[in-house]
Amino acid sequence: MKKRVVIIGSGNVATSIALSLKDRCELVQIYSRTIANAQTLARKVGCQAISDLRNVAPDADVYIISVKDDAIASVVDVVPDNGALWLHTSGSTPIDVFREKRARYGVLYPMQSFSKSHPARMSEVHIFIEGSDSFASKEVKELASLMTKNVHEASSKERERLHIAAAFACNFANHMFTLSSEVLDEAGIPFDAMLPLIKTTIAKLDSMTPQESQTGPAARGDVKIIEKHLKSLHGDKRIIYKLLSQSIMDRKK
Repeated sequence: MKKRVVIIGSGNVATSIALSLKDRCELVQIYSRTIANAQTLARKVGCQAISDLRNVAPDADVYIISVKDDAIASVVDVVPDNGALWLHTSGSTPIDVFREKRARYGVLYPMQSFSKSHPARMSEVHIFIEGSDSFASKEVKELASLMTKNVHEASSKERERLHIAAAFACNFANHMFTLSSEVLDEAGIPFDAMLPLIKTTIAKLDSMTPQESQTGPAARGDVKIIEKHLKSLHGDKRIIYKLLSQSIMDRKK
């Protein structure tokens, strides 16, 4: 029998999870503070849309809270426990947010950058799970395994480290692309010129460690080129370029 699932949230993560589970579970409701957002996702997965937490169905098997980190506790406080399995999808929010407020609970943290316009292939995503006890862990693993074979147990502390690592690998790396784009804009060059370089850089990681694949002036210790670049940069770009160059050179010593 398919699990009856309520998803509390309609953002990027909630959307990818809902789309992945829609044929594997019975999705009961999608909640969002904005009813239009809930309706948009609910139509895609064929379930009810709600915008009031007081109307959350009381008889589902699993409740997945996929909202901003600082809103998770308020959801837990507003919706009473009903003995079902309650999960959140945060990397840095500890499992203890449920303690003494839920009988069965856990975490389902997908390691991926999500956006509504580009739903993730959940079958390729690594999901890190945690349960309040061995039975809850087993249930969380079974649910996660409906979406991907890449399921791993991770404590709240380990998940926090994963989240930090993801910030470096994804969020900060993407910001570097933004700075690169701004530098190119100043010269009237389209960012497309960087795409082959970026794709090759990522592709090398299939067979090399990040440290092994590092190239560029800092990796070569080319101080004259670094100084020349710094003279043409200003503001945060100059600070970031200098800091990152020094970090790379320190690791080459």
